[in-house]
Amino acid sequence: MVLAVAALAVAATAAAQAQNGPPEDLDAFPRGKLEIADGKKVKQTFDVWLADSPRRQAQGLMFVRSLPPMRGMLFVHESPKPMSMWMKNTYIPLDMVFIDGQARIQQIVEQTTPLSLAIISSREPALAVLEIAGGEAKRLGLHPGQRVLHAALVGYHP
Repeated sequence: MVLAVAALAVAATAAAQAQNGPPEDLDAFPRGKLEIADGKKVKQTFDVWLADSPRRQAQGLMFVRSLPPMRGMLFVHESPKPMSMWMKNTYIPLDMVFIDGQARIQQIVEQTTPLSLAIISSREPALAVLEIAGGEAKRLGLHPGQRVLHAALVGYHP
C-alpha cells in the first residue's frame, strides 16, 4: 500500500513538473487515424492526437473545452503497464478506453468527472489509452475485445 501511494505521488509530481509553462497547442501534436474493428470489419474511425512525449502525456486533453465526435487522444507506452490517470484541469467528461498489449480494448471507463483528482486506473496492465468525449463509447457500441488499429500500436510484440 505504501509503495502504491509513493508511486502515485511520484507520478503526480512528474505530471506537475511536465505541466510547467503554458499548455502546448493541440495543433502541434501529431495526428492520425485510429480504427476500431470487430474481426476484419472496421466499425469506427477516429481522428486522434498522439501524446508522444512525457510532457504531452501529462497535458493530455487538459484545458480542452469541447471535443467533437470521432476525435480523441491516444497515449501509448512501450510495453503494457498499470495505468492511472486523472481529470485535473480537464473541463469535459471523457471516456477512457484502455488497450491491451494485443491492441484490443481491455476496459472502458465511461463519463469521467471533469476537474476531479480521483485516480482512474486500468484493471490490468495496458499498452495504451484512448480518450474520447464522454458518452461516445456507449453511443458507438465500443466494447472489450474489439481490435484497435493505429501505427503507434504496431511496434509492441509480447
